[in-house]
Amino acid sequence: MSHLILLFSLFLAPAFADRGSQKSTQSLCSNDVSHKRQKRDWIWNQMHIKEEIDTPLPHHVGKITSSVRNNNAKYIIKGEYANTIFKVEETSGDVYAFERLDREKKAEYELTALIIDRTNNRSLEQPSKFIIKVYDINDNAPVFVQKVFNGSVPEMSPVGTSVTKVTAVDADDPTVSGHATVTYEVTTGSEYFTIDDSGVIYTKEPNLDRETKSTYEIVVRAKDAPGFSGDSSTATVIITLSDINDNFPVFKHPSFHFKVPENISVGGEVGRVKVEDIDEPQHRNTRYSFIQGEFRDTFDIVANPYTNEGIIRPKKPLDFETISEYRFSIEATDPTVNLRHFKPGNPRSISTVTIQVTDVDEPPVFTRLPYEFKVRENHAEVKTLGSVHAEDPDAAKRKIRYIQRRASPSGDYVRVSNNGVIQLPKPLDREFSSSYNITVAAVEILEDGRLSDRESHAHVHVIVDDVNDNAPELVSPEEPRVCENAAPGKVIVRISAVDKDETSPRGFFRYSLATEDSNFSLIENYDNTANITVKYGQFNRELAKFHYLPVLISDNGDPDLTSTNTLLISVCKCNEKGNFTFCEERAKQVGVSIQALVAIFICIFTIIVSFAVIVLLILLRKRHKKDLSGLGRSVAEIHEQLVTYDEEGGGEMDTTSYDVSVLNSVRKNGLKAEAAPSPYAQVQKPPENITPGAGGMEMMIEVKKDEADNDRDLLPYDTLHIYGYEGAESIAESLSSLGSGSSDSDIDYDFLNDWGPRFKMLAELYGSEPSEDFVY
Repeated sequence: MSHLILLFSLFLAPAFADRGSQKSTQSLCSNDVSHKRQKRDWIWNQMHIKEEIDTPLPHHVGKITSSVRNNNAKYIIKGEYANTIFKVEETSGDVYAFERLDREKKAEYELTALIIDRTNNRSLEQPSKFIIKVYDINDNAPVFVQKVFNGSVPEMSPVGTSVTKVTAVDADDPTVSGHATVTYEVTTGSEYFTIDDSGVIYTKEPNLDRETKSTYEIVVRAKDAPGFSGDSSTATVIITLSDINDNFPVFKHPSFHFKVPENISVGGEVGRVKVEDIDEPQHRNTRYSFIQGEFRDTFDIVANPYTNEGIIRPKKPLDFETISEYRFSIEATDPTVNLRHFKPGNPRSISTVTIQVTDVDEPPVFTRLPYEFKVRENHAEVKTLGSVHAEDPDAAKRKIRYIQRRASPSGDYVRVSNNGVIQLPKPLDREFSSSYNITVAAVEILEDGRLSDRESHAHVHVIVDDVNDNAPELVSPEEPRVCENAAPGKVIVRISAVDKDETSPRGFFRYSLATEDSNFSLIENYDNTANITVKYGQFNRELAKFHYLPVLISDNGDPDLTSTNTLLISVCKCNEKGNFTFCEERAKQVGVSIQALVAIFICIFTIIVSFAVIVLLILLRKRHKKDLSGLGRSVAEIHEQLVTYDEEGGGEMDTTSYDVSVLNSVRKNGLKAEAAPSPYAQVQKPPENITPGAGGMEMMIEVKKDEADNDRDLLPYDTLHIYGYEGAESIAESLSSLGSGSSDSDIDYDFLNDWGPRFKMLAELYGSEPSEDFVY
């Protein structure tokens, strides 16, 4: 093959010679001489090598050849794997592989061939790239992309239903026939599933029932195509059967028994019947129905969407006294079951239900509701309207007592007796209220005479029929006025009336004047209104500025009633156009409401009570002052005797300058003690070296202290006498400063001037030279 390539290259040489016009210039660096030559080509075989060659290394790959004819030519290769895995013989250009190659790791190697002058390492030819391809030898077995596969298929699916697909990969060259071809087979579970060459798994059995077995685990093998001796690998496939609704519900028990009180509310829960459906929850749609027993109008069975239970509820009230037990049969079905996969031969699911009604103490039941009575208003002879009646629905049949609970309008207008008679304590007035309503409670009387705590209520409606007992009244117009020069026939005002009684659609009012002797006339409009007009004209304001016009208004009741109403008309001055220019102001009628009168009365009562309290306090104060005057002398006199600080005394023990008997008199009146000479008056001034005794003076001071503590109205016991006598028995002698000014002490108080401004006043009082501007 190499000789053919060489001949083919020589045959094409003349064609390359035609490119002489496009010669390249190559510099020879050693002698700076440029030679022009023809472009030469590389010549070598297409290089291939098989993988995993088991002969000794190195393995010959191919040969690179150039058309250069130079005895110093040298072949070299460059690239990622040059001179490591691949090496070239320098002179011949043979390329060798020094390692066994694996096509699955690398299928091609790209290298660069160069030819140089070994004497100067100059390139004799342009470098050229070439590729070494590695041939596949089918040395790899197929490998599954994962060890475990998962698939799902509905239960009861027909044969040939696709389940899932598995994939195995062969690393050999797919371009070589048979090297990368994979075949599959089911090794475990082949009786239920099969697989094709593309790896798709299909069902092989038509009756795969999830309720019998929900999961299948099969083993699949992947191997090379037939005729090749490659290895194989396996993988596990877990196939889950998804549920379909192919099973009917079945009652868990053949019969159910419930007890329920008779007062259960309509729609309340009596009990629950339970079924078992082996399908998954999303495929459980149980429906319950009656098949025996005529109680469809009494009970209803509704399936709970979450638990699939049948909830029995009453559709109407139950009565123990009427029916104490219900018995019927029910069936559980599922209308959504797929009949294609239904398993024939399954029996119908039927169960018997027994409901026992228990007796409870029920409240009384009124025979009819509501109660309505009619009575004419102000009918004094009617005292009883009728009665209400209730019965005990239980077997005991207790007596009933009736009690009034509420009334509208509130008040004692309608009563109910203990035996249910509706009474009128007084005639009813329709104008006050056209209807009266009361709520009557019926309560059972127990065997011991007490009232039961269970009661029922009835509404009693009393309608008051109207009687024509009110005359129509004039609707006051807005200050009717007339010009003093008004012409005859001038309309002054349009009047209308109202009637408190019930007015029929055909009812009307009749208007007339009480006297014709006036300058006014009345003209009816026959629409329950009338016009007051000027009769003669020309009013004299000097004679009368106001006219009081009596108007008679009658109704057409049976009997008809008439009222007299006074219309006050003002006579005003007008201009030429008839516009009012001046009218006397009417005296305003001032009325006081009942609420205002009550408020005024409360204010007056409060003022009277306050005045009485003030008077009482004044009297008590005067009485207290009178008691003080009984002491013999006035408080002012005693105070004048005791607290007179501007008199000069004779010292602490001086008893001549003050009348100490005043103190004794006060003490006697306060304690009611026996008369005794004042011990204070008997005390003589002792010598300086003798300490006098207090004696009775101490007792007298204690008495006065007690009086001052217990009587708030007395003056504080703070007198010159007490301070003067204080400290008589103390080693420090008296603490009083009254005698300090006349003391014979030789103490020099001038040092107080050095203590600062805070002691200035004290220094001026006790200093030897007091300030001249000090004022005593």
